[in-house]
Amino acid sequence: MTEVVGVRFKKVGKVYDFDPVNLKVDKGSHVIVETNRGVEYGEVAVANHEVEDEQIVKPLRKVLRAATEEDEQRVAQNKKLEKDAFSICEKKIRAHKLEMKLVEVEYTFDRGKILFYFTADGRVDFRELVKDLASVFRTRIELRQIGVRDEAKMLGGLGVCGCPLCCATFLDDFAPVSINMAKDQGLSLNPSKISGNCGRLMCCLKYENEAYQDLLRTTPPVDSLVETPQGRGVVTEVSLLKGECKVRLEDSADSPKCFCKGDCKVLRAGRVRTRRGKGKSGESHGGHKEKGKEKEAKRPEKPAE
Repeated sequence: MTEVVGVRFKKVGKVYDFDPVNLKVDKGSHVIVETNRGVEYGEVAVANHEVEDEQIVKPLRKVLRAATEEDEQRVAQNKKLEKDAFSICEKKIRAHKLEMKLVEVEYTFDRGKILFYFTADGRVDFRELVKDLASVFRTRIELRQIGVRDEAKMLGGLGVCGCPLCCATFLDDFAPVSINMAKDQGLSLNPSKISGNCGRLMCCLKYENEAYQDLLRTTPPVDSLVETPQGRGVVTEVSLLKGECKVRLEDSADSPKCFCKGDCKVLRAGRVRTRRGKGKSGESHGGHKEKGKEKEAKRPEKPAE
């Protein structure tokens, strides 16, 4: 077991483990640590705790000391310098006529490097821009291209739900989200309804996906032949959250009736949504092969010469 502390460098960012070197720190306090970018100022997200040696990402860097008032003042000065650097960089981008959007500027704690984060549709040749910026700031310059999701995380904003964006509030990292999650939850597939401020699928589609997967496994699919307390019938509609199925009974001309899914015994499974690249592809791809064989059999043979 090794004692570590968890430190993050942005308000909502990844937490990295550091060796406290016998220093006891509290959650929310600030420390000066050694990183691969040099000396950095960070906030303690997780106080002193022990972890298994196998879980440690090496090399485990050290906490140099607790932050002082002078360090706090230096960070405040860096924030002001970042605003000035942002406006200067925007002017340089326009001067070089580059198709890129500047998102954020970050000074390292020791001011040994300035990082410029930007978005662009494609690759951008910014070599001349870097030279121009280096001549102005007289320090190391790094331009880093980011995606639209990272841009939303940095800028923040309000989602369609009226709450601050999840990525800018509490999400440390982005989880993969697919359109199948929206389908399983019965949501509208209109892009404007299921897309976030970044234009990508909303991260919150992932939150309840596991629960919906469990419900789908225990609920008869649509078009299933089921046995109910009132006789056999075909499932026409399901309500996953209510746990109910609408069944059209075979011996009744009335409209479909609602039954609890526990009262419906599946005799023959109905249509199940197949996903490309997952599971067996016998139904989807196999069907096309059979059609191909039928066409081949119907194709007339060439007359013998």
